[in-house]
Amino acid sequence: MRHPPRLSALFTGAALVMASCAFAVMGTASGAAAAPLCTVEYSVVGQWAGGFQGAVTVTNNSSALNGWSLGFGFPAGQTVSQGWGAKWSQAGAAVTAVNEGWNATLGTGASVTAGFIASWSGANTAPSTFTLNGTPCNTDPGPTPTPTPTPTPTDPTDPPDPVSGAPVLSVTGNRLTDQNGATRRLLGVNRSGAEFMCVQGHGIFDGPVDDASVRAIADWEANTVRIPLNEECWLGLDNIKPEYRGTNYVEAVKGLVDRVLTHGMTPVVELHWTYGQYTGNSSGCADVHASCQKPMPDAQYTPAFWTSVANTFKNDQRIVFDLFNEPYPDRATSTTAQAWTCWRDGGTCPGIGYEVAGMQDLVDSVRATGARNLVLVPGIAYSNDLSQWLAHSPTDPTGNLAAAWHVYNFNTCSTEACWDATLAPVAARVPLVAGEIGENTCGHAFVDRVMAWFDARTLSYLGWTWNTWNCNSGPALITSYDGTPTSFGIGLRDHLRALN
Repeated sequence: MRHPPRLSALFTGAALVMASCAFAVMGTASGAAAAPLCTVEYSVVGQWAGGFQGAVTVTNNSSALNGWSLGFGFPAGQTVSQGWGAKWSQAGAAVTAVNEGWNATLGTGASVTAGFIASWSGANTAPSTFTLNGTPCNTDPGPTPTPTPTPTPTDPTDPPDPVSGAPVLSVTGNRLTDQNGATRRLLGVNRSGAEFMCVQGHGIFDGPVDDASVRAIADWEANTVRIPLNEECWLGLDNIKPEYRGTNYVEAVKGLVDRVLTHGMTPVVELHWTYGQYTGNSSGCADVHASCQKPMPDAQYTPAFWTSVANTFKNDQRIVFDLFNEPYPDRATSTTAQAWTCWRDGGTCPGIGYEVAGMQDLVDSVRATGARNLVLVPGIAYSNDLSQWLAHSPTDPTGNLAAAWHVYNFNTCSTEACWDATLAPVAARVPLVAGEIGENTCGHAFVDRVMAWFDARTLSYLGWTWNTWNCNSGPALITSYDGTPTSFGIGLRDHLRALN
């Protein structure tokens, strides 16, 4: 999001390939074949030269299990290199996925999803035979014996209870899940300031970020706070005043992150403003320094920024990384294809005069540190276009990527018809987080529609912004840091409270 005038100087070449081998379970009538004791849906989530990401969803149609083991064989020499959601092993063609401690219970009718990265060559033929604890899946089990009742202390079909406080978030299929396997949503606000105050020479944050002000966010029943950052201030470049750069800046950000966690909320640290001179279409400023939103991250400093941020926070996986605020290479390049290639691969991009760091570069920088934190990857057109996100998404060895999207009433994709056409397919495959939602009307009719669409699909959203600006010059949620809402913010506040 651009700020009010007082605040600113106003798989390489790979497309994701679906190879779904889903098995439907049909209801049975008298004389019909019985339902399989277990069913498995296998899919190739993404494929590139020599490798692919796969997923399996297992449904237990029999009695409850306390511990499970999925078995299948690869028919074309594929080899699993790593996985998540289960303990993966392979002997020859035979692959085994054994439950983790947190998802060992698999009740009657319950499902569990696990994912993996594997290599392939020649053909990537899907497996056709699966077993669950040795029992064949997706086949008629024959006559059903009379079961012996086994008392259980709790209903095994109940969904897992969410962990208390801020969770460690993982991607499970198209959901965000916590350590217990419970589905989670990121619902909250943005706390703007650290992206612009330091580069403008006014401080580090815009307004207080003490315990009382963070508690006021929690009082709205928010569970997430997104914190925009400035790469020059974090890295301590000498164009920033000494008191607002380097260690002073980093320690201030860490302090806010700690207070957000203390109040049980998820911190999302996000890169907002970056280095690199861009004066082309829709330029926010002519300055080479990180004083406005640039169309893409720069190769000179942004990978170093994410290496430093990831090293700072990698030992606490409750913290989420949001790679770049609002890419708009589509405004600089002449074709959408060029924009998406620039977005993913970086390098020399048409219309952008500096060397670009692509989304793959940034994912690689984070993962090279050993960080396994959830990473949010935005689209193009100021993060409002996800139409080719699935076809160009970066590869991640941890499988812990989610799509990030922004929407305001003045954006191109601001109707339910557009969301149905371009967002729904993404949300069906990966978790989707609306990192910024807002409107410039000082009302909340538009964000009410956004929240309704996202609620119906159990998706995440964060309001812009927890700052006391005039809501006519940019969406501002509050008039006071005690949490008093604007006429725009009251819509988000009341909605969050109604959800809890």
